[in-house]
Amino acid sequence: MRINYNISAGIANKNLLGIENSLSQSMERLSSGLKINHSKDNPAGMAISNKMQAQIDGLNRASKNASDGISVIQIADGALSEVTSILQRMRELSVQAASDATMSLEDKQAIQAEIDSLKKEVDRVSTDTEYNGKQLLNGSLDTRVYMDPKIASRAEISDYVPKSNYKLTIDSAATQAGPVATAGVDFSDTTTQVGASGVLSINGSQVEISETDTYAEAFEKIRKAAEVGETTVEYVSDTDHNITFTADAYGRESVLRLGFDNTDLATALGVPAGGLTYDEKTKLYVSETIGTDAEVTLEKPGDGTGFGNTATVSYDGNHITVTDVGGFSLSFLADAEATGDLEFEVTDIGNMTLHIGANMDQNMQVRISEVSCETLYIDDLDVTTVKGGSRAIAKLDAAISEVSAVRSRLGAYQNRLEYSEDSLDEFEENMTSALSRLTDADMAEEMTEYAHQNVLNQAAISVLTQANDIPQMILQVLQ
Repeated sequence: MRINYNISAGIANKNLLGIENSLSQSMERLSSGLKINHSKDNPAGMAISNKMQAQIDGLNRASKNASDGISVIQIADGALSEVTSILQRMRELSVQAASDATMSLEDKQAIQAEIDSLKKEVDRVSTDTEYNGKQLLNGSLDTRVYMDPKIASRAEISDYVPKSNYKLTIDSAATQAGPVATAGVDFSDTTTQVGASGVLSINGSQVEISETDTYAEAFEKIRKAAEVGETTVEYVSDTDHNITFTADAYGRESVLRLGFDNTDLATALGVPAGGLTYDEKTKLYVSETIGTDAEVTLEKPGDGTGFGNTATVSYDGNHITVTDVGGFSLSFLADAEATGDLEFEVTDIGNMTLHIGANMDQNMQVRISEVSCETLYIDDLDVTTVKGGSRAIAKLDAAISEVSAVRSRLGAYQNRLEYSEDSLDEFEENMTSALSRLTDADMAEEMTEYAHQNVLNQAAISVLTQANDIPQMILQVLQ
């Protein structure tokens, strides 16, 4: 029997401390609801749970990003819906203006005034449609294509043009019909009379010239008729002739057709009779010239870059389009006088990037093309001319088709984002469930463990109390 060291009390105290530690852990888990409160509880589990929590937070933010992307697309699509309505109205007006039999020039001018106003609205929608200060339809979210602005402009590519450098050579620029020059006549003369009467037709725009008209008065009539006939008439300084006629348009669609109902009038106006051909159908003596389209040669390296070996070119004046298999399409407007080498650098930058994943580089690229009068090629619509109404119909058909293509692309993006949002929400839910199984405490199990440790704690305290009484009992032996 010893009193210096109470071994029984030490053993009881040691066990009591262990029980109290376990009891404290059970109480911490019950109060926090977590079975991993410190890294020591489960080092591997703590590392895994932190990664999973980062994933869950990222998935939640990515889902919101997808929702924001849907909002952007809905705003752009809503604006384009109004653009489509505007284009439909412009087409209706063009159909009305194309009926020459019932429309006077004044009527067409009134229609043109509305078309001009509608064109301004299309451009306003292009520049003013925005989300959080970011413009959507002005081309800032379109794929960047770099080229020499002195040679070409209005480059437009399809979604199937890969990043690369594309080279071609403009062998010849598009030309205008004409020029047809008058000779030996001074149309600035305000005293000399023409001396011949008849009808002059300029691309179907007719004007009656009286023999008593002075050359200055005749020129005023010719100028007005030429404007309606899509032709430019201008003075020249050369003493051999006084004015030239040149068609406004470029390419094979550009026609300059001067017709006279008698050769005397042609001679009086200084048009060489030797250049006239009698047209049985119109009963006019006609001088006709036609413009030419631009011509280009594609560089086809055959190494998988640039234009493919099956690429082909189509022309509409100086509007050039290169197409290839797989939906490849690259179009641009060549400068009126441009020739020589031209290179397009198609990049993979410019599109709007939406981060729709929890990890790095889980992005979605959204391309929104510029939609303006210039990119739709309706900036020069003029229904007051002879063929302006018919030409406007064709251009507006192409413009409506282009806007529809942009809206279709946006619709595809929105559908994808909606599926992405649903997928991200489902992923987050399952990931949260997995994290819960890893870190959340099983309350029933912890309560059972707590009750067990609590009983042991009470027992240990009782035993320690008894162990502390043993030295007192030994002292009784000394009495």
